Amino acid sequence: MKHEAMHYDKLEGGQIHCHLCSHRCLIPQGGYGICRVRQNQDGRLYTLFYGETVSANVDPVEKQPLFHFLPGSRALSVAIVGCNFQCAFCQNWQVSQAARDACEMPLSRTMTPQQVVMAAKQHGCRCIAYTYTEPTVFFEYAYDIARLARKEGISNVFVTNGYMSRQATGTIAPYLDAVNVDLKSFSDIYYSKVCKARRQPVLDFIASMKSLGIWLEVTTLLISGENDSDEEIRRTSAFIAGIDENIPWHLIRFYPEYRFASHSVTSIEALRRARKIGVGQGLRHVYLGNVNEGSDTYCPNCRKLLLKRSHFEIGPNHLAKGCCPSCGTQIAGIWR
Repeated sequence: MKHEAMHYDKLEGGQIHCHLCSHRCLIPQGGYGICRVRQNQDGRLYTLFYGETVSANVDPVEKQPLFHFLPGSRALSVAIVGCNFQCAFCQNWQVSQAARDACEMPLSRTMTPQQVVMAAKQHGCRCIAYTYTEPTVFFEYAYDIARLARKEGISNVFVTNGYMSRQATGTIAPYLDAVNVDLKSFSDIYYSKVCKARRQPVLDFIASMKSLGIWLEVTTLLISGENDSDEEIRRTSAFIAGIDENIPWHLIRFYPEYRFASHSVTSIEALRRARKIGVGQGLRHVYLGNVNEGSDTYCPNCRKLLLKRSHFEIGPNHLAKGCCPSCGTQIAGIWR
């Protein structure tokens, strides 16, 4: 469904300057933004798939992944086609790149913001997660849902590549409770070559989430020979620790997909090495993903097991009001 977009300026000659993300596209009459889901129609910018959800699934909040935000609760995961990145390794390319690639569009169903919030309530979801694709490119829809959800006491979570502009961030921030930012690499060359984007706006977005008091976790998909060198992992983890050593960092195992179908699966040894480096840089909570280990939460002070996880399911939970019951250390997170 077509819906007029937010955050754009009209220019002479019918051009439009989109300010939604850090690409800041200049879009001619009839043209599209880099995301391919926003179009200049007669001098007005429209988002083309408002309300056309390709996903409205109930997931554990741990699947986002968020390990220190309402653990054990359920999230309604909402997605619409499109992305402002073109990652060659995308794990959800069938929906994120559907508007760009010459392929069949995925099946969708129309849901109003009111229907999304109602579905979250009916399924007992503590939060709505805007995920699977890039929520920035369906910003208007997410914004309308988030405002309604906040009134109903339901939290809002963005799982994002972190390329949202400062203007858009300022609009959505009052309704955001948590974000997981995908920091794909610490190399600007990698961002340019593999993702068709830039690194610095992502670093700035991560810092802004922390300064705004929005709960923040970071994810990096490790790909052998691409972004898993010891030096890059040191730089990435040092950057995160420099913002806050309590930010959870999720190191995710890569499986061959999309244009990286010929790449090898990330070894468990590479993930373990990266976690060791991250801890050595001062990070207190480094997790492994897409493997059957490394997802439990320990007290960073006395190493007591606090939360046991298996396939996104929560086992024994020893956190008492966010504190380690053994030594009393406060564990950063949103626990209630």
